[in-house]
Amino acid sequence: MQVIDAKALDLRSLIRPGDTILWGQACGEPTTLAETLLAQRADLGGVTVFLGSGFSNTLQPEHADHIRFTGIGAAGTLRRLTKAGVLDVLPCHVSKMEGYVADGVIPCDVAFVQVAPADENGHYSLGLISDYIRAAVRRARVVVAEVNAQVPQVPCAEPLTDADIDIAVHTDRPLIELAPAAITDLDRTIARYAQAFIPERATLQVGIGAVPEAVMANLRSHRDLSIHSGMLGDSAADLVDCGAVTNAYKEIDPGVMVSGALIGTRRLYDFCHRNKGVRMHPLSHTHSIATLSRLSRFISLNSAIEVDLSGQVNAESVGGQYLGAVGGQVDYVRAATASAGGRSMIALPSTAQNGRVTRIVASLSGPVTTARSDADVIVTEYGAADLRGKPLSQRAKAMIAIAHPDHRESLDRALHAARKAVA
Repeated sequence: MQVIDAKALDLRSLIRPGDTILWGQACGEPTTLAETLLAQRADLGGVTVFLGSGFSNTLQPEHADHIRFTGIGAAGTLRRLTKAGVLDVLPCHVSKMEGYVADGVIPCDVAFVQVAPADENGHYSLGLISDYIRAAVRRARVVVAEVNAQVPQVPCAEPLTDADIDIAVHTDRPLIELAPAAITDLDRTIARYAQAFIPERATLQVGIGAVPEAVMANLRSHRDLSIHSGMLGDSAADLVDCGAVTNAYKEIDPGVMVSGALIGTRRLYDFCHRNKGVRMHPLSHTHSIATLSRLSRFISLNSAIEVDLSGQVNAESVGGQYLGAVGGQVDYVRAATASAGGRSMIALPSTAQNGRVTRIVASLSGPVTTARSDADVIVTEYGAADLRGKPLSQRAKAMIAIAHPDHRESLDRALHAARKAVA
């Protein structure tokens, strides 16, 4: 491992024209390395950057002048790239990502990683992100590590060592933070309906957003909950501190909260620093249906852009504009329904644009992210539609019942028109 001053890092000696660079996503972005790449992009001969999610302002559409961007969706601030048409989206289940990187299906010539300073054993914690980073490190021709003094030493399944790193630059700069979403009364109403499907001793997976935050806030009176999730936010630390989450009754990883990404604030990062009750794992452990189905009472909570009357879910795009991602939704939906006592919930407000547009629709305006054959529970502020075992006619009635009252008549008319057309 060679240590280089960050200001002296010349990427032309490491990156070849045509290379693909993969860097840590979400709050684990190695910001100094990313900024260096952007500053030197005109001299690199044309490269590709593969992206997961993003929550910084590092990347802008104008950077596509010398960089081709590909990635799995428009999560966070990457939406500005999809809106500008400069991010080529790969629709992909998150559970596939680690294998794709390992096998070279997604190229990775150069890996940029952000790690914590080495501990007393010479191990570099992956810190805030461990999803497919280890696979990228193994696959890459060159591994450049930003050793940031502010990254927490979070226990992880497979930390890095000096042997994994070709070039190291040392920094001491604030981490990317994502504050919890503000919770509205509408979010609290949705959360109350969702809470009915979460039993004691459940193992939780939750995504990002105000509704998941509201659900987590409602669970403080629960006991002996566990968490095995693709991401952790500040609310996970809150539930541990209040005694609701103990991780005591998990069939696998008992006593340990498992995740692949920390997406939160300094409060979460400090909580996870050297915390033996937290462990970061790759996607093969956080998203694998074979692994997750071993957990009983596994409860999955995710959101969507729209859901149709048969239970089909669109979590990706609307009106030709890519707004989300396939992500891990299908992985978790299927894992929850395969779990003994598990449930999968898709929770969303019933309308958008101040009530003018219904999000419970007769037909989707974008792709099918989750198939109706995988549908379980759909939740809005008007109730929960339990679609398990229901034929299409009953599903439609249940879905219309949780739509906004202003749109129920039009949905009913669309349903009757569709039936007439088939008859």
